[in-house]
Amino acid sequence: MQFLAPAAMILGRILLAALFAAGAVQKLLEPQAAEALLSARGLPTLLVWPALAFNAVVAVCLLAGIRLAPIALSAALYCMVTSVFHFLPGDPWQMSIFVKNWAIAGGLLVLFAHALPNRH
Repeated sequence: MQFLAPAAMILGRILLAALFAAGAVQKLLEPQAAEALLSARGLPTLLVWPALAFNAVVAVCLLAGIRLAPIALSAALYCMVTSVFHFLPGDPWQMSIFVKNWAIAGGLLVLFAHALPNRH
């Protein structure tokens, strides 16, 4: 089954990139949702724009295979940090997003480990 590894790696990167691309598009077309989450935590709503840019850069780098280790690590940290916005125990939908953010971070950490040079 080792012959499937390259295809699985590419497909995994495409799926992760799709998530970040969708996040960028969502913030572009409807920034109010992200702004509300930021505002609820007392943060400036203008942070939606650097978040949009980060999402877009991550998507492009994952698709193109550019600097995969640092991109995967930074995206994992981003998912962990931003999960706090979704930690709303009274809202099952937001808690689902909270858990998914941590699962995505896990996948990105695996990608980080596999993208490291000279890994054994």
